[in-house]
Amino acid sequence: MTIKLPAVFLQLSHTKLDVFQASRFLCLECYRITKTFPADEIFAIVQEIRRAALSVHLNIAEGSSRKSPAERKRFYEISRGSVIEIDTAMDIAVELMYCNSEFLSPLGERLVNTFKQLSALINYQVKS
Repeated sequence: MTIKLPAVFLQLSHTKLDVFQASRFLCLECYRITKTFPADEIFAIVQEIRRAALSVHLNIAEGSSRKSPAERKRFYEISRGSVIEIDTAMDIAVELMYCNSEFLSPLGERLVNTFKQLSALINYQVKS
């Protein structure tokens, strides 16, 4: 699989952060997985998972642009909350048999990785 470079135009420093890259791949993986869900879920669980996935990525970007550590921390916490939303929604998707745990294994790794990186970033903001 070929991974394309992001089409960012501003080339700001947050695009080089590991957590930003992790959230990008998390978001893309969520979109790929939800393509396999039943069509009648497009305006329900699919939309919620995609919204949360995009929220993770966008809140990291927005938080990175804030000057105060408290503001950055707030956006990173919102982003981490969206990671938890994805995890919870995927649990329901498994119960509804839209996918299985083995199919979600790569996504699970991305969720854990992104959660850990965000937690470290939040803890860093507290110390700043």
